[in-house]
Amino acid sequence: MTLTGVLDTIAGACLIGGALLSLAAGVGLLRFPDLLSRMHAATKPQVLGLLLILAGTAIRLGTVVDITTLVLVGIFQLVTAPVAAHMVGRTAYRAGLFRRDLLIADELATSRHSPSDTPPDNGSR
Repeated sequence: MTLTGVLDTIAGACLIGGALLSLAAGVGLLRFPDLLSRMHAATKPQVLGLLLILAGTAIRLGTVVDITTLVLVGIFQLVTAPVAAHMVGRTAYRAGLFRRDLLIADELATSRHSPSDTPPDNGSR
């Protein structure tokens, strides 16, 4: 098998793996019971699936311009997906759009009140 054949096989494996992870993310969006679980399914396997698809595409294309563009797309996805998931999760928690019985640990339970509920700290102690 030549080098081109090996690279095509690796690219194909990356593309199929990425597609399967993206499919798993889609199934998780449909099957999971609450918003926080669905958010987890939408971010974790989807981002890894996209990175595998980008890697397979980069191996297959092979030009510097294409690889640079794909790397920028991957970096942008890695930067934005966790921030968006964090913001959606915090908003869902504050709005009460989650099932408490599915939580293993509720680290935000002590800070559930809004900032306007606490008296201002003016340093007069």
